[in-house]
Amino acid sequence: MDIASLVGLLMAAVLVVYGIVAKDGFGAMMGFLDFQSALITFGGAFMGIMVTQTSIPVFVQRLKSISLIFKVHAINELETIQTVIKLSNVARKDGLLQLEEMANGMDDAFMKKGLLLIVDGTDPELVRSILETELSSIEERHKANIGFWEALAAAGPAWGMIGTLIGLINMLGKLQDMATVGPNMAIALITTLYGSMLANWICTPVANKLKENDGAELKQKEILVEGLLSIQAGENPRVIEEKLKSFLAPNRREELNAGEGGEDVG
Repeated sequence: MDIASLVGLLMAAVLVVYGIVAKDGFGAMMGFLDFQSALITFGGAFMGIMVTQTSIPVFVQRLKSISLIFKVHAINELETIQTVIKLSNVARKDGLLQLEEMANGMDDAFMKKGLLLIVDGTDPELVRSILETELSSIEERHKANIGFWEALAAAGPAWGMIGTLIGLINMLGKLQDMATVGPNMAIALITTLYGSMLANWICTPVANKLKENDGAELKQKEILVEGLLSIQAGENPRVIEEKLKSFLAPNRREELNAGEGGEDVG
């Protein structure tokens, strides 16, 4: 589990609750709980976003994508480059056909597909086209989830404001009873609070985390595409290593230099 995501969400909630109860105790929480306000804000935001989805199952699937921020993604650019260099050394010494046995033992479906295409003698341009098409499909799926949470982040405050306006209208209709103005104003403002919480506590952090994961995964797969095509072209492992280093930050390149690197084979 990704502890950073879990701790971040929990601590944000804890700090808000602490700010509410610090002076007046937990009894103060009751002033921040209102069913009608929650119904307008959360119900309106979620139902409004449902309209933009192609179906209810798709809407539910997008909601479930929140679980992705709690999963640890085993993405290590350095290890990916080292794996490519290892494969290039094998291909250089024993030929491309030797990679088929290695591919069959791999868990990474993307790398496995690329290796098998190379072993089968597929034209390099076709290999690139197939792998980049898969990259585009992955990116589109990721963007759909990210867009869902970004849209929900925008809808939350908007529906919070709608709830506030409803509350203000109700309050203004009862101005003859001045004793009710304060409590009614507080309830009207709660919807704005709920909308801001929905956007900034949940939706925006989820969207940003999904973006971070998306960028890391796509970068890793771009490294694989370039590395596999370089292997197919028969490039020297040292040349492949230098080419793939360009994907790394300078400090990470030093880590790669500390490793074994590619063997300069004939």
